[in-house]
Amino acid sequence: MRKREAMTQKDRKFPDPREIEKEISQFLSEKFGGRVKLISPVVIPAEAPDQKEEKPRKQKKIDFSLKPEELEAYLDQYVVKQSEAKAILATKICTHFHRIKQARSSNGEDDAIVGNIKNNILMIGPTGVGKTYMIKLIADKIGVPMVKGDATKFSETGYVGGDVEDLVRDLVREADNDIKLAQYGIIYIDEIDKIASSRNLVGPDVSRTGVQRALLKPMEETDIDLRVPHDPISMLEEIERYRKTGKRKKHYINTKNILFIMSGAFNDLAEIIKKRMVDQGIGFGAAIRSRSDSIEYLKHVKPEDLIKYGFESEFIGRLPVISVFEKLTEDDLFAILKNPNNPIILSKKLDFKAYNIAVKFDDGALREIARLAYKDGTGARGLTSVIEKILIKLEKRLPSTGIKKVPVTEEVVKDPESALKKILSVSNRSWREKTYEKLAQQEKESIKQYVTHHSAMLTEKYGIELTPSRIDLIAEIYGSGTSDVAAVIKKIKNYRDQIKNMEAYFHKTHALNIILDQDCIDLIILRMNSSPTALGEFYKELTSKFEYGFKLIRDRTGQTTFVITKEGLENPQQFLDDLVKESYVKDDPS
Repeated sequence: MRKREAMTQKDRKFPDPREIEKEISQFLSEKFGGRVKLISPVVIPAEAPDQKEEKPRKQKKIDFSLKPEELEAYLDQYVVKQSEAKAILATKICTHFHRIKQARSSNGEDDAIVGNIKNNILMIGPTGVGKTYMIKLIADKIGVPMVKGDATKFSETGYVGGDVEDLVRDLVREADNDIKLAQYGIIYIDEIDKIASSRNLVGPDVSRTGVQRALLKPMEETDIDLRVPHDPISMLEEIERYRKTGKRKKHYINTKNILFIMSGAFNDLAEIIKKRMVDQGIGFGAAIRSRSDSIEYLKHVKPEDLIKYGFESEFIGRLPVISVFEKLTEDDLFAILKNPNNPIILSKKLDFKAYNIAVKFDDGALREIARLAYKDGTGARGLTSVIEKILIKLEKRLPSTGIKKVPVTEEVVKDPESALKKILSVSNRSWREKTYEKLAQQEKESIKQYVTHHSAMLTEKYGIELTPSRIDLIAEIYGSGTSDVAAVIKKIKNYRDQIKNMEAYFHKTHALNIILDQDCIDLIILRMNSSPTALGEFYKELTSKFEYGFKLIRDRTGQTTFVITKEGLENPQQFLDDLVKESYVKDDPS
């Protein structure tokens, strides 16, 4: 072994694939007997043994600065209802990351706290109320990786520890193997109520309590080996690394700062809470005995109720934050569909856009879709299936026609087959086009109202002034594409920055300072949204039409700064004539 370690990398013999296969087979045979054999061929990359290892990528830096109210305001743009749940999640998740930030900036002084409790969260609520969607939004906003696991997967396998640790490994993969980023990620486990032990059994429910215990250490703090012990590929990679370096590399991640969020429907929990409150017969419990809405009881959940439900006290102790989600009403489902940022309608628009077909929905159609989804009882999750069922015939037939604009009305939702015949009828072409344009205008007005309502928050967030002209522009670009409002504003800001760079370039090249007023900028942005060459064409117009007039005025008056208005962009000749006449008046006031 010493002689092998003393060999240089260049002199070391590159291992033969058959030798590696033999070693792996022998190892598996000794560990598992004749039950496990390596039967797949081993493929080794044909690289020189002295080839330098790939340089590690530059690590991302987390600079978390969001405040609870800012995160809550962000969630309000996308999530309907759930005010209390949004407030709790925004506050505790922000606090979690700010504590990490403070600990890092204080050189780990806070690490010495004994019994430090992480803000792990338990979310309780019926299916389809937006629990998963909200956590995805938060993770995306913060910029940390997130993985989702299903608790039923753990309960169905006899070997639970490996599955729990696999969630952490998945988090590292989600972070593109950036361990420093992954250690601040979010692990979300759904249907956690399914691993509560059965209350009607005599004796312990080993499989389910075993899953709870397997989660205890990762939820608090432990080191997870990123190598999978029972995976032959991982062992092969480790052998290859050892042959190259002669060293065994420790490869693990600590879960101290990983936030665990659990969720479940907890169907029978309300009864347990109700019984406790009735038995106590005091306080608020006595006042709500006659109420049938279980959500009112769930809002008063305590750890003791969850323990009676079937959870270990140690497990519940690691979930100090509890957030209860409300059941969505028909009006809530309609509000979700009306929200310009909702992925349900945007996704369906993208389906049709794949065939260069534009669709618009009227309020009657959205209301009927909400009614059908509420009737199914699956919450917001049912909206997608309802829309798919209604529009599948149109999505199949219309791509084979020349129709490019389709209005989705209440009539389409109630009777898709008859509505399709009406849309396809040549005699109804005028009706179809007029209805589409009417819905497009209604959509623009709806977007204007939404942006106006959130103007203060959007201005602060994106650093862009939202004048009436700019709001009109947002509505116009939103209606012409399939992006949410945030993406539209980012696009407008990017276009604006390009125009400002063009202004600076013109000044540097021609020694003339031009300023485009906001209405003029908005008009250019609208052109840029329709044509990728619009800005270049405008620059050519500057040099071919405006430059001569500006230099003429500069030579007569010494003026070097010129403001171009929207009217000037639309009618350059008249604009320049007026400027030249004005310069003569200034030059000769008599």
